[in-house]
Amino acid sequence: MDTILRILKTAGGWNHGLHLHIENPPYMALVIEAVDESGPCGLPALSVCHYGEQNGDAMRDPEMCFELGLAGGAHLNPYYWRNDYVAVEQWSRFIQCGMYVHNSELHDQHEKFAKLWNKNLREQRFLEAFERQRP
Repeated sequence: MDTILRILKTAGGWNHGLHLHIENPPYMALVIEAVDESGPCGLPALSVCHYGEQNGDAMRDPEMCFELGLAGGAHLNPYYWRNDYVAVEQWSRFIQCGMYVHNSELHDQHEKFAKLWNKNLREQRFLEAFERQRP
């Protein structure tokens, strides 16, 4: 998700109060925000989401949560995927009963989706949209 990392860098980096709302018509707005709890490996976490609306309710389409790692260079490692329109919520990495659980097949799917989504965000020029709307 190098597009998200570039947006984060432009915004001054990850912090506990991070909340970015990027309008980029005709595409759905993109929201990037810090997650209060650490990710499953104890690293800072980030939610990336497109929101739609249905019957007055905000709908995630999709939302992914990532841990922000810095070892070997900044990178985002997915652990959560959700799409409200299809009623699917998936955790590929999590803590259960104090134990780290890793579903490698699902994590591979999350990584593949993140790569595709990154390509789309880059082609849709979300970084440029963020730079335009910054004061």
